[in-house]
Amino acid sequence: MGFEGEFANYEPLRRLLDSEKVKALQKRFRIRKQDEQTDNFEKEIIKKSDLTQSNYIPDLILAIDGSNIAAKAENGFPGAEFGYITVSSVLIDLKKVKLLEENQFIDPKEFRETEKASTIDSVFPGCNVILDNEKSAKASLRRALFEELKSNNIFSNGETLLDTYEYLFRIKREKFSDSSLPKSPIEDIEEKMTYGYGEYTCPHTGEALFSTDALRLHELMNPGGSNGEMFGQIMSTLEKLWLVHILRAFEKKNWLSTFRRVAFIMDGPLAVFSTSSWLTKVINYELKRINEIQKKINGTDLIILGIEKSGTFFNHFIEIDTTKDGIADKFPKQSAFLLTDNYIKKNIIFSESSKPYGQDTYFGRKLFYKTKSGQKLVPVIATYNDYQNNLATANINQFPRLADILELLDNLVSSRFPNSVSPLISAHAEAAIPLNLGKRIFEDIAREIREKN
Repeated sequence: MGFEGEFANYEPLRRLLDSEKVKALQKRFRIRKQDEQTDNFEKEIIKKSDLTQSNYIPDLILAIDGSNIAAKAENGFPGAEFGYITVSSVLIDLKKVKLLEENQFIDPKEFRETEKASTIDSVFPGCNVILDNEKSAKASLRRALFEELKSNNIFSNGETLLDTYEYLFRIKREKFSDSSLPKSPIEDIEEKMTYGYGEYTCPHTGEALFSTDALRLHELMNPGGSNGEMFGQIMSTLEKLWLVHILRAFEKKNWLSTFRRVAFIMDGPLAVFSTSSWLTKVINYELKRINEIQKKINGTDLIILGIEKSGTFFNHFIEIDTTKDGIADKFPKQSAFLLTDNYIKKNIIFSESSKPYGQDTYFGRKLFYKTKSGQKLVPVIATYNDYQNNLATANINQFPRLADILELLDNLVSSRFPNSVSPLISAHAEAAIPLNLGKRIFEDIAREIREKN
C-alpha cells in the first residue's frame, strides 16, 4: 500500500509482465473458446413480434430498491461504525406518465405526482458499537436486526416484517429442514443454534436469542474493521423480505385482484446470497402459493422481475452484441435470448458441476433483451413451478408473462441511465436520498393501487 500522494511508476508493471511465475500461471489458464453455441446464438433469439401479449399489461409499477452506507460512530472506540440502510418502494402510474409525455413541455411538479414513495430507514451496529447492556457488537447487531423487523409493516394494523420473516422461517423448518444446525450465535460456547420464535432464552447460557439469528447475518461482522459487506447483505435480505411482505399484506386485505394492474421490479437479481440464502427456497415456495391463488382471480401470472445493471452476465451480453471487428449492435433490437444452464456454464460462469446454476440462491431466471431503443437489459423473471425452474431448457413458457414483460421493458427503459429502467432510478433516488425519510406507512401507495383496480 502506497503512501498518500505516492504513485507507482511503470517498473512494477514491467516486472509483473516479465515474471516467470505469472507466465507459468498463464500457461495453465483454461481458455474459453467461442463455440457454435455462442457464435450462432442468433438461431436461438426470440423476436418480441413473435410473442403474444395478454390483455393485462400493467399500468402500475412498484419498484423496490435499497441503499446502505457505513458511517463513523463517535463513541470513543477506534474504528467504531454503524450502517445506515434504507429500502424504498416507489409506485409509478404509467397512464399518467404517458399523458404527460404527449405535452411538448412536461411540468416537473406534475411529473413528480406520477410517483408515490415510501421509505423505511434502519440503523445497525457495526464494529465497536455496543447497544445498552449487550456484551459485544455482534450481540448488539443481532438485537437491532430483530427489533427492526418487529417495528416495520406496510399497514399499521397488519402483520409486521418480523411476522412475515417468521412465517417464512416456519416453512423452512417444516418443508426444507436439514439435520445440520449452525453454531450458536452466543460467543464462547460450542453448542449448536437453538431455533425459536420471537425473543427467547438460550438453554445453555440464559442469554437472549432471536428468531432472526437464523439468518446468520451476524456471522458476517468484522469485529476489527469496516462492515460494508455485512451491511450490503442486510440490505439485500430486507429488500427480498419486503417484497414478500407486500404480497402477503395484499392477500390479507383480499386485494389480490389488484395484481393484474401491477408489476413488481427490483434492483439486482431475484436472489438471496450469503448466510441468509436459505430464504431462496422458501420465498420461491411462497411466491408459488400466492401466484396460484391470484391466478384463479386474475387469469394470469404475477409479474415480478429484477434487473441486473452490471456484472458478468451484462458483460457477456456486451460481448455477444459486438462483432469480431469491434462493431456493436450485432444483437437485434426488440429481441430476447433465453439462457440455459448449459449456456451459462460454458460461456458466462464456468462450471462442471451437475448442480444447476443458481439453484440455491435464485428464485428467477435470466435472459438478455435489447430494447426498441437499443438498450441492453439483463432481466431476471420470477418462476412459479418446477418446470419453469428447470434450466436444462429455455422455452418461452418457462418465462412467465414474457411478452408482457418485454413490452414493459420497452416502455420503461431509461434514456438517462444506460441499461436500467426508470422505476428503479426513482426507487434508488428515494433510497439514496430519501425524500420520505421515516415515512414507514404504506397506506398511501396501497390506496393508490386499490383505487385504480
